[in-house]
Amino acid sequence: MKILHTSDWHLGHQLHGYNRDYEHQAFLDWLADTLEHQQVDALLVAGDIFDTANPPASAWRMLYRFMARLAKTMPQLDVVMIGGNHDSPSKLDAPHELLKAFDLHMVGGIHRDQDGQLDHQRMLVPLTDRSGEQKAWVLAVPFLRSADLRTEDLNEEDDRLIKGVETLYAEMTQVAREQKSADQALIGMGHAFMASGKLSEMSERRVLGGNQHALPASIFAEDISYVALGHLHLPQIVAKQEHIRYSGSPLPLSMSERRYKHQIVLVELDGEQITEIEPVFIPRVVDMLKVPASPAPLEQVLEELAALEAEDVPREQQPFLEVHVLLDKPQALLREKVLQALEGKAVRLAKITPHYQQQEQQDSLGHRRLSEVSPQQVFALSWAKKYDGEPDEVMAAAFESLLCQLEDSEVLSSEKKER
Repeated sequence: MKILHTSDWHLGHQLHGYNRDYEHQAFLDWLADTLEHQQVDALLVAGDIFDTANPPASAWRMLYRFMARLAKTMPQLDVVMIGGNHDSPSKLDAPHELLKAFDLHMVGGIHRDQDGQLDHQRMLVPLTDRSGEQKAWVLAVPFLRSADLRTEDLNEEDDRLIKGVETLYAEMTQVAREQKSADQALIGMGHAFMASGKLSEMSERRVLGGNQHALPASIFAEDISYVALGHLHLPQIVAKQEHIRYSGSPLPLSMSERRYKHQIVLVELDGEQITEIEPVFIPRVVDMLKVPASPAPLEQVLEELAALEAEDVPREQQPFLEVHVLLDKPQALLREKVLQALEGKAVRLAKITPHYQQQEQQDSLGHRRLSEVSPQQVFALSWAKKYDGEPDEVMAAAFESLLCQLEDSEVLSSEKKER
């Protein structure tokens, strides 16, 4: 059996105000071609299908066109998608029954009955090979918010959030064991921040409340053959265990990710055993440029920009450009001077990053745009100004927890407005 693992599509994403529809459509076309060429049996999408809880209509159309193509060209393909922290659980769950009729399983959030019992069958998805024989079960567990967990009966000394996640996965795994046959594999899915995971600057953050809530690889039982993870945009192996992986995002979601080798992961199984894990690199259709290679004085930067050569292509295919300028003080009309040097060149100016020679100015964040500063940096700076020093682990964790609660409340508020 052949499975393809991908995640973090972030359909509807904009980079510094620029639409990414062209890049996303190119990726989805390439992905469909790859699925057909490789004769894949199952596609797993591990969360953050959309960039926001309220994606634009164009993003939904893009997703449905992709699904319609697969239903037509690969009717035997099983598709399993789970919600991520950027997704709205109710919006993803709304078309569940319709999509399920076409072997397209979209699990936005977990469901419980009136007694609080978990709806296991909604998250337990059978996978069949091209002949129609069932070969595996997927534990399609979406992004877990703190309200999804049951922590009332846990020991006081346990980290309640981590233990709550462990308990939920253990419950799902046990139900799957009771339903599987001896030669069927168990496949785990999740959208979470795992311990030792590498975050990318400005486009990701820890979820579940802080660094101490990074999940251990032990939440996945030893008899789970492969774990398809989402949330981190850099493809990586978790805790040196080859079968637990982040596939990463299909395209860079910030300028800091321009050097990532974006990929999908092809997994081949023979019964319960993995026979091969193969990364397949995604072609990049829009380049990302950094000029100069390291911060330089404005005069030198303007000379390099004036000498920059760029192929004349349609606007949506033009490379994104980040400019790094070394300054001794704030420069009036900096953006205007940069744009003048770029006049007539087929590039899109995404970001100007000033670097100040004086350390005090460099650390103040005072000359950076709010969009270029993370909430954690603002909190740390505010704390340092008021209390002199860095916030301790407890305060940093409390701040992370508040960020998570704010994000959850925004998603819930959005869903209430839709109703």
